[in-house]
Amino acid sequence: MGILNTTPDSFYDGGRYNQLDLAVEHTAKMLAEGAHIIDVGGASSKPGAISISTQVEVDRVVPIIERLRHTFKDLLISIDTYQSKVAEAALAAGASIVNDISGGKMDDGMFPLIAKEKCPYVLTHLLGTPKNMQDQTVYDDVVLDVLKELSEKVAQLEKLGLNDIIIDPGFGFGKTVEQNYQLLRNLRLFEKALGKPILAGLSRKSMLYKPLRIRPEDSLNATTAANILALQNGARILRVHDVKEAKDAVAIFNLYEKSN
Repeated sequence: MGILNTTPDSFYDGGRYNQLDLAVEHTAKMLAEGAHIIDVGGASSKPGAISISTQVEVDRVVPIIERLRHTFKDLLISIDTYQSKVAEAALAAGASIVNDISGGKMDDGMFPLIAKEKCPYVLTHLLGTPKNMQDQTVYDDVVLDVLKELSEKVAQLEKLGLNDIIIDPGFGFGKTVEQNYQLLRNLRLFEKALGKPILAGLSRKSMLYKPLRIRPEDSLNATTAANILALQNGARILRVHDVKEAKDAVAIFNLYEKSN
């Protein structure tokens, strides 16, 4: 899953691809490098991020999704949003997947929309909101607590008739550095317990660059290492800024697995 941010304030690539031609050019590059899904986001979810209006977010993502759908006929597009109205507009414009970092917490209309549309849904764990999530990192046991909440959400969605669910434990969303690594080590538990594919969104996150005392711009090597660990622990989808490097990591991992 290649990341296409249309926001001016994303933590790593804010403002780079918020023009139509630049978005199309970057999408073409990611597809050439091996991306299977393009994840379009119009609102920053970095720690401390301020919520924006539904209309501003729609205005950022819908024209780009429409252009991508017109330019790349068979492209699989996901919309990265926690607002149901944005998701609805994006699906109408040509998106096929909803990637909701809040797991339905921030908009009561999200689950009913997903159930109605019967589209694949990335269910993510988040404590609080992007604005305050890093002030809410208290768990009895981060792995079991996150698993319990996601299990309850899966049951809720399945009761609504939706089974096409992808699980994202929410690296960086209301977790300390240490808690993120506990989740990474136990990814396979989520797959076994929930029976759903696991998405790992580790790309250039603070759990990688803060311990190394580097910038997000310098964290590609750390991202590749983390992606390999995620694959070893059962991840089925990698959400990344750098598609070629992730694709190479997958290829080497597959060779390693076949050698056993």
